[in-house]
Amino acid sequence: MVLPAAPTFAQAAVRTSTATANDSTIRPFRFHASDADLADLKRRVAATRWPSRELVLDDTQGVRLETMHKLADYWANQYDWRPVEARLNALPQFVTKIDGVDIHFIHVKSKNRNALPVIITHGWPGSIVEQLKIIEPLANPTAHRGNASDAFDVVIPSLPGYGFSAKPEELGWDPQRVARAWATLMARLGYRRYVAQGGDWGDAVNEQMALQQPPGLLGIHTNMPGTLPDGISAALAGGPAPTGLSGDEIYAWDQLEFFYKHRVGYAQEMGSRPQTLYGIEDSPIGLAAWMLDHDPASQQLIGRVFNGQSEGLTRDDILDNVTLYWLTGTGISSGRLFWESKLAFFAPKGVTIPVAVSAFPDEIYTAPRSWTEKAFPKLIYYNRLTRGGHFAAWEQPELFAQEIRAAFRPLRETER
Repeated sequence: MVLPAAPTFAQAAVRTSTATANDSTIRPFRFHASDADLADLKRRVAATRWPSRELVLDDTQGVRLETMHKLADYWANQYDWRPVEARLNALPQFVTKIDGVDIHFIHVKSKNRNALPVIITHGWPGSIVEQLKIIEPLANPTAHRGNASDAFDVVIPSLPGYGFSAKPEELGWDPQRVARAWATLMARLGYRRYVAQGGDWGDAVNEQMALQQPPGLLGIHTNMPGTLPDGISAALAGGPAPTGLSGDEIYAWDQLEFFYKHRVGYAQEMGSRPQTLYGIEDSPIGLAAWMLDHDPASQQLIGRVFNGQSEGLTRDDILDNVTLYWLTGTGISSGRLFWESKLAFFAPKGVTIPVAVSAFPDEIYTAPRSWTEKAFPKLIYYNRLTRGGHFAAWEQPELFAQEIRAAFRPLRETER
């Protein structure tokens, strides 16, 4: 039997030039999905073979059938990819080859010549779509209740194997290697001093950058830091329950205990057998359900959105992200980062450069100040927020932009 050639997303990407293996040029980038691919997506959604309904009245068996029916109806009959495609193509987008892989990134320069460069890294199941709402508030703060002195040059790359970046064709693309690639990217852009921000895999990459200490990296900001004390990690692994915790520590423990007992299935599967997930490359609904079942607060928020409630995200926001994964064929390739990484995700890594932390209440766990201060000896900023979750930049963009401004002010003052 002759298998058909796998479609490549590069067929739909329009670049002004191509690069050789050793080319370090920075090439402009645009993306246009074909009408045929968009029609095929809607056809597949409409032709979904549905499972029977869950046997519980909540989401403890997974993403609820009612939610997926509503998502599918909107995706097939009302959703339009073209507006977000136009938003992306209105931004300065580029591709450059680093360590053999084409890396895609958005690069928006502030009009303020004293702007501080920041590289912002998304996670899974996120993408550059997560950060689109914070670009303008960071680059043009005076138009968003900020000061000119808070301006940033904004660099937002797509992780290798995600979105518009190429899929690595060799092993070894773990967070440490991505961190080295990001340092190369910032140097290639001509930045001699810069900061880094990220949550989820973005935090893992940025903490590795902090350990590698590339020239020019002043500090990092994270909204999902590695702070777990050894005793907490041991208890989560089956040891005795911790005692003597403060109120904030109990809150974090309860979040972690629930997550580890009920919600790490996706990480276990992608960390051990990502290639087995053929269904999410073939079924848009399979992909969407896999991506929605991430953490309890986000899943519940998305369920409310498709029930018609007004939240920090809209139906279009959610489907913009899932559709990007679908059109680029990155359901499985994005999961390989879990397989590559050998890091203990929430454990302190020994970061000694300046660190800023924003602790959101609906994150996988809300890092207490006590754990954070022990994990980061050069903690320059800590704030415990009253709203926001795992996708904080996406859900609460104005608040998130304010956090980034406040987080890096101490470093700006040091530089002056």
